[in-house]
Amino acid sequence: MSDSSALLADLRRIAAGGAARSRTEAGATAADGWLGRGLARGQLHEVYAGEAADAAAAIGFAVAQALAAGALPLLWIRTEAAEGRTGRMLAGGLADLGLSPDALMLVVTADEPALLRTAADAARCAGLGTVLIESWGRAPGLDLTATRRLMLGAEASGATVLSIRLDAEPVPSAAATRWRVAAAGSTVMPADAPGWPAFEIECLRRRGAPAGACGRVEWNRDARCFVPPAPVDRAPADRPGTDGPAPRGAPLPGAGVPVAADRAVAQRPAAPVRRAG
Repeated sequence: MSDSSALLADLRRIAAGGAARSRTEAGATAADGWLGRGLARGQLHEVYAGEAADAAAAIGFAVAQALAAGALPLLWIRTEAAEGRTGRMLAGGLADLGLSPDALMLVVTADEPALLRTAADAARCAGLGTVLIESWGRAPGLDLTATRRLMLGAEASGATVLSIRLDAEPVPSAAATRWRVAAAGSTVMPADAPGWPAFEIECLRRRGAPAGACGRVEWNRDARCFVPPAPVDRAPADRPGTDGPAPRGAPLPGAGVPVAADRAVAQRPAAPVRRAG
């Protein structure tokens, strides 16, 4: 069986497992609000790293968005060059975000043209929840025409397409929203335990509405939601999603909407990785 045939068979297997959903459901999710339950489904969104060193933060933010929206399974497409720069994925790190290995499929392509062809095909697959496209540098192939093709595919299938732009400056595109993400320090937990992943975010573009909102958010993997950081004078136990009294889903700084989701984290054996291209 060829690599392309095997990949298609894997996608059909995932779709048969219940990932497919109706356009009505996708539309209802999109209407839930900006960041309220993850980024709108059935759309193309862009996430830029603030600096090259923020690549991991940008990727983590994108994965968390897919989890908050419940937009699974996730197909992650990257080039061999990107894998050489970012490194291979660490299963433990993805599990710390709340992503179960059996909800992830990784495709490594030979070059950028193969990346774009694979992404265009995947964006039209209704059996996928999220298509994550990782690219480094200028990536001239991701122009207005290519991003418009990705947006049309997402609108037709209901899948969310997240374009992760690393070590790149924002350029015009057909994306519904555009974000700049940088790493931030986590709030210390009791007994000096590691805090939740934290991000400095800025909305650079929001189609049909004002952009420019910025702030710091933390990712609660157990509740699968973003929460504002705990103020200095508030005990960590009072943070949303913990045993304290503060309600979950407090508004994000600058966002003006609550963020909430609810799913458990699964522990599964590692999923296979298939190379294509």
